[in-house]
Amino acid sequence: MKKLAIIITHPIQYYAPVFKLLHQRQKINIMVFYTWGEGSAQKFDPGFGKNINWDVPLLEGYPYEWVKNISPDPGSHHSKGIDNPDLINQINNWNPDAIMVYGWFYKSHLKTLKYFKGRIPVIFRGDSTLLDDAGGVKSLLRSLFLKRIYRNVDYALYTGSNNKAYFKKFGLKETQLFFAPHAIDNDRFTTGRTDEALALRNQLGITEHEKLLLFAGKFEGKKNPLLLLEAFIEINQPNTHLLFAGNGILEIELKNRASRHKNVHFIDFQNQLNMPVVYQACDIFCLPSKGPGETWGLAINEAMACSKPILISNKVGAGTDLVKDNINGFIFNSGDIGDLKSKLNTLFLYNKTALFTMGQQSRQIIAEWSFDKQVGAIEQLVINAAK
Repeated sequence: MKKLAIIITHPIQYYAPVFKLLHQRQKINIMVFYTWGEGSAQKFDPGFGKNINWDVPLLEGYPYEWVKNISPDPGSHHSKGIDNPDLINQINNWNPDAIMVYGWFYKSHLKTLKYFKGRIPVIFRGDSTLLDDAGGVKSLLRSLFLKRIYRNVDYALYTGSNNKAYFKKFGLKETQLFFAPHAIDNDRFTTGRTDEALALRNQLGITEHEKLLLFAGKFEGKKNPLLLLEAFIEINQPNTHLLFAGNGILEIELKNRASRHKNVHFIDFQNQLNMPVVYQACDIFCLPSKGPGETWGLAINEAMACSKPILISNKVGAGTDLVKDNINGFIFNSGDIGDLKSKLNTLFLYNKTALFTMGQQSRQIIAEWSFDKQVGAIEQLVINAAK
């Protein structure tokens, strides 16, 4: 059985289930090498402004090793935050047939790509896009740099259309690219939590006949929650509510601006097991990001699995693949409050039956974006590449 070494910074709620499924299916052997260092499952998240201890198991059901990180400032927020002198030796001691590296930005990850290139197949997993590319000299220099980086990669597993375009621009050929869809635990989000969702609406003072718009995530500039708040206030549609679920650096400003509007609500960061309740309580989900760096937006997958219409900006990487205009939602021009208001107003004017129908379309679309398909792509690539 072929052996795949997986190199990733720390346990992540969207990737641990992939590793568990790979191990359970036993089509390839895997070993996950966590490079942030032991204990990285519980870390301070600057986006949420608090320590996050996920309530779903991230270290169960698959083999892994911690790799000692000697960085004086450990973390994924800068390139020197992941510095593992023993990483290559640990990988060699396990003797894999192929390696898969999540992200090249970190010192040790890039070193590992370069070391194993030409020795065993090197597979890369990332979700960057070209959506923030503004052109000019800086863009040209970055292009030259990235083409050199990706020469160290034999194959890339792309998450969607925008990610594939990114890889092709920086030198990877069609024959090197394999689709492994970005995914979440669809089953957990599709499972009905109706009573809890109704209880949340009642707690917020929202009746069954009113419409609830949801923003869920980090209150940070990249995600642009302030634009959504301003658009909601200016529309001033009767029988509509806006819920912000999360925390972050913009929390005080958001709450100050919303203080005179009784139909704007806030709840703190909700852990994974309760997030389906939050999505199922809403009627519409919105991610108004302006970037840079909204490479995918997995909250969209979650909301779609909960059968919700989606409103997102054109700076969200998932939009091209997941949001079909007036089928399961709309895409507006990032930063354009007029466009946002127009499309939000359209959704608010739809009756509950129409919104339900759009939500059912979301659920059908996202069913194809699954852990099973992602795992199948990884298995097939490793088995074929490591002959």
